Amino acid sequence: MKVSRSKTEYMCVNEREGSGTVRLQGEEVKKVQEFKYLGSTVQSNVECGKEEYISENQGEGVQDSGETGHAVWFRDTGKRQESELEVAELKMLRFSLGVTRLDGIRNEYIRGTAHVGRLDDKVREARLRWFGHVQRREREYIGRIMLDMELPGRRQRGRPKRRYMDGINEEMKLVGASVEDAEDRDRWREMIRCGDP
Repeated sequence: MKVSRSKTEYMCVNEREGSGTVRLQGEEVKKVQEFKYLGSTVQSNVECGKEEYISENQGEGVQDSGETGHAVWFRDTGKRQESELEVAELKMLRFSLGVTRLDGIRNEYIRGTAHVGRLDDKVREARLRWFGHVQRREREYIGRIMLDMELPGRRQRGRPKRRYMDGINEEMKLVGASVEDAEDRDRWREMIRCGDP
């Protein structure tokens, strides 16, 4: 494998103390605070941002990014990202229906006309579908081990960052499900279903 010294960059995630430098054959490698990977900007403070969602087909680009390739990325979307996704989705739906915001048509009517549900509901369904899949696997499965893992030590001062299971627990409460319900695949699928009308 060959590595380009001039193009190589590195990033430290949640750096608490100043780290040293990285050298490649005597040349210092550039340190960055963010980089783009598979269309998403990854930042050193463990946030994703600055994404632009563009699609020529009716909402498919947003739905695909939320349901298939980025199901794990959506595990930790904040309110800001969810609102940005909703704005992008409605912009595409309006474009495909040939209406503008100046026409004064409500978002619910646009979704009903296009027969498309809310994107955050679809994202929730995708997250819970993945969680149910992992819960039904054997206990030795690495995904299951990671979900159940408790890290030693104390968390940092200040408001605690939202963990993956915090979000899953909120969403399970929202749909009225529990971890035990995930064992029955058909029942779990029925409980979390909130697709297009």
